Amino acid sequence: MTDPAGLLARGLHTRARPAGRGSGAMRTVDEPRGWNVLVVQKDPADTELLVRGLQRHGHAVTSAETGVAALRAYGEADLVLLDLELPDLDGIEVCRAIRQFDDTPVIALTARGSELDRVLGLQAGADDYMVKPYGFPELMARMGAVMRRVRPRLPRQEGHVVAHGDLLLDRESRRVAVAGRRVEVTGKEFDLLYLLASNPGDVISRSRIMQEVWGGSWSRRTVDTHVCNLRSKLGSSDWILTVRSVGFQIGLG
Repeated sequence: MTDPAGLLARGLHTRARPAGRGSGAMRTVDEPRGWNVLVVQKDPADTELLVRGLQRHGHAVTSAETGVAALRAYGEADLVLLDLELPDLDGIEVCRAIRQFDDTPVIALTARGSELDRVLGLQAGADDYMVKPYGFPELMARMGAVMRRVRPRLPRQEGHVVAHGDLLLDRESRRVAVAGRRVEVTGKEFDLLYLLASNPGDVISRSRIMQEVWGGSWSRRTVDTHVCNLRSKLGSSDWILTVRSVGFQIGLG
């Protein structure tokens, strides 16, 4: 198998410690808890190497080989690794389409190395731009830097579990349950719900939600869409109450 991204030859086996989530996965010493990563690559060999490396570091990975598939899948991802050379759509257009509707972080991975290509990629909304071949440790470092910029600073709690009526949120495992029923949520859905549930009785403004969950990029549609999705997943619109012209408040289902 070829190694076009240089993953195996340039340090895949970095100094590691247990991921701490019971999976046996390994991660570099300073790497944060795993994310849901969407790998969009046209070359199956590139995809396999990335998936293996990311899973070794405790990340959950899904993959897509076309731009259309990427646009269908990115909503469940915390981070997208996007090849710009795709068989159906130009990766720049895929990036631009993602950025039009969502703030999901995107790192462009491409053989296009000119200054103009970098400028176009960043102007299309990529949060970072890496040219092949690249080292896997550098990719992990850049992923960490991007996620530190975009992930919210969650409220401090005594312990890591927030309970509100039948709603239970575990900050460490990022799991949600209602009356003992596991609820599958995306990364940003968890962050939004955690922000509301950890401030019971408070009305959280849309601007604060955007600042703490999306790093300040304002989009009323983004907030409303995530609230709608959470209400559906939790099984009742009464879990998240709308306070007209102000924001949202955690309810009791």
